[in-house]
Amino acid sequence: MNDVLRFLLSESPEPLPLDSVDAWWKRHLELLPRFPAPADLALAGGFRADRLGYAFASGYHAAHRSLFPMLPADRPCALCATEPGGAHPSSIQTRLTDSVSGLKLRGEKTFVTLGTRAELLLVVATEGQDAQGRNRLRMVALDAKRPGVRVTALPELHFMPEVPHAELALEDVAVAPDEVLPGDGYSRYLKPFRTVEDCHVHLALLGWLLQVARRSGWPEPVREELLALAVMMRGLAQADPSEATTHLALGGALELAKRTVEKCEPLWAQTDAPTRERWARDRRLLDVAGKVRAKRLEAARQRTSGSKSEGP
Repeated sequence: MNDVLRFLLSESPEPLPLDSVDAWWKRHLELLPRFPAPADLALAGGFRADRLGYAFASGYHAAHRSLFPMLPADRPCALCATEPGGAHPSSIQTRLTDSVSGLKLRGEKTFVTLGTRAELLLVVATEGQDAQGRNRLRMVALDAKRPGVRVTALPELHFMPEVPHAELALEDVAVAPDEVLPGDGYSRYLKPFRTVEDCHVHLALLGWLLQVARRSGWPEPVREELLALAVMMRGLAQADPSEATTHLALGGALELAKRTVEKCEPLWAQTDAPTRERWARDRRLLDVAGKVRAKRLEAARQRTSGSKSEGP
């Protein structure tokens, strides 16, 4: 941990400009040998970013490194879950079928973050239903250039427009048996991903805010508070994402981070105009999935108080 803390406190806080997602990926790759731990990679990637969008991209990739350590670290990935009916397990219609010609994948995904840049697509698919009528989900790691894969860029979002999103169509795509990842697609991958993503994206945000704070001359107590939050979030990023206790602690950490961000609002007047204007545009990121987080936190409270609720 001390290595990444020294990096945050001693590395130059003047990031080189990034003009594309390809430029971001090249810079992110440069950090991999020095910071193999995904949490440290998120912090360092956020610090090296020249805007929140590319900080988010580093946190998003680090979340994949944490949840999918078996995949190659030097290939950008994208989780493909959301379909026309949503991303709830019961809404997944993309099918993984087995026939005499082998495994095939067919379906569509409507919103894939970094989909146009990903080289590996992590596709949530159903094998059918169990005896209770619930979807039996698997996770498939698929090369984005495989025949039958069609990725279509979506229009830019109103915030963080630098981060591309895409639709995905899968038309009887051939799948090798070893591309079907071990374990249940929901409980091992899809369900914990939101928790893992929250931790790593917030680590990247804190790394970026520390960089802004240092180069803009924000007060030392503010910088130290951001650093303390980073240490706390780093610990949570390494906790079991399926545990209710992790969700309780993460709920508290996210609330503390929110309060600190709000407290920093007057300090943005000291920051250069481009960075300040992008922040005003992009800070909406912090509100994304707020309802999902609230449900997760309430479910964790019920579980730790003895309720039989299974949560989201």
